[in-house]
Amino acid sequence: PDGHDFTPKDVVANIRHLKPVSDFRAKYDYDNLLYVIAGEVIAKVSGMSWAEYVEKNLMQPIGMTRSAASWNRLKDTTNVVAPHVPTNGKLKVISRYKNPIMDAAAGLYASVNDLSKWVIAQLNAGEYQGGKLFSREQHREMWTPQTIMPLRGTAPYRTNFKTYGLGWQLTDVNSYLQVSHTGGLEGIVTQVIMIPELKLGIIVLTNQQSGAAFNAISNTIKDRYLGLSNPDHVTTLSADRRLKEDDADRITTEVWETVAKNLKDKKKKDTRKIAGTYLDDWLGAAEITQKNGKWRFASKRSPALSGEVFWYKDDNYVVKWDNRSLDADSHIFAEFDANGTMKRFTMKAISPLTDFSYDFHDLEFVRK
Repeated sequence: PDGHDFTPKDVVANIRHLKPVSDFRAKYDYDNLLYVIAGEVIAKVSGMSWAEYVEKNLMQPIGMTRSAASWNRLKDTTNVVAPHVPTNGKLKVISRYKNPIMDAAAGLYASVNDLSKWVIAQLNAGEYQGGKLFSREQHREMWTPQTIMPLRGTAPYRTNFKTYGLGWQLTDVNSYLQVSHTGGLEGIVTQVIMIPELKLGIIVLTNQQSGAAFNAISNTIKDRYLGLSNPDHVTTLSADRRLKEDDADRITTEVWETVAKNLKDKKKKDTRKIAGTYLDDWLGAAEITQKNGKWRFASKRSPALSGEVFWYKDDNYVVKWDNRSLDADSHIFAEFDANGTMKRFTMKAISPLTDFSYDFHDLEFVRK
């Protein structure tokens, strides 16, 4: 969450502590942290920040005048999207993420009009209104498959392959090449789609965080251009979303009902054995302490990552984050020594719908 004290230099230094899950380019994985590091490479080579470089070399040459590569660089913030997140069953406007550390991964603010210029340059192999933004060779390389992706999430279209190029997802949709990417932060998700043979570009910017919402819009537009009469996408994608949410609700409800029953029946594990300070090479220190009769988890470097700890079952605890808009309550899987004292723990989100970007999935805390 925002409010942490990490710097890009910390990301560069600490990334070595995260264990690879595959060999280089052996499988597809998306990693925002490596975009942060790529931004630092650009800064090192160019002598200017990633945001300055992108604005000067990519945005300004094609007239993206109402855009900025960072929230902190917007000249006028009176007409800017506000992020909305479902929180405790209600839609809520939340504070936007403003920390510039993520700019190279997800910091750019732009209008549909300005993004249209970027999409036109892409569809024209780097050319825009007589100017050249990048070469045809680089354009071809960006749209050349580099990594195979799992072939899922392509319905209702006929699709034979799905790959990742350089910064673009590449697939076929009813025999047409589709070039696309999504993006987002809490409460703001976006999508850009191009079908080059049709000279079609679709840009969907939303002030919420359901991918089904932008897919309903882009699929409806695609159907018209492809001459298809698919079922109403709002209906089908909403039904799919509800099915996934019902499954996630079932899983999370079982956990919290068990916790509540434990409290009611006064069933508990000796929670004193989990108290202490724990260190993870990536995130740093976290404390589990008792305060006002409640057990608390608190990250030292990321204070918003704080919440109440409950015993669930066996050696499994759960933490309920204070910030309810995170929708990311987590298991704590404890490992005890011979004296019954917790010596290390790992974490995993309770809900299968929790965004993959939360880094606590990859942490291993060891008692200090």
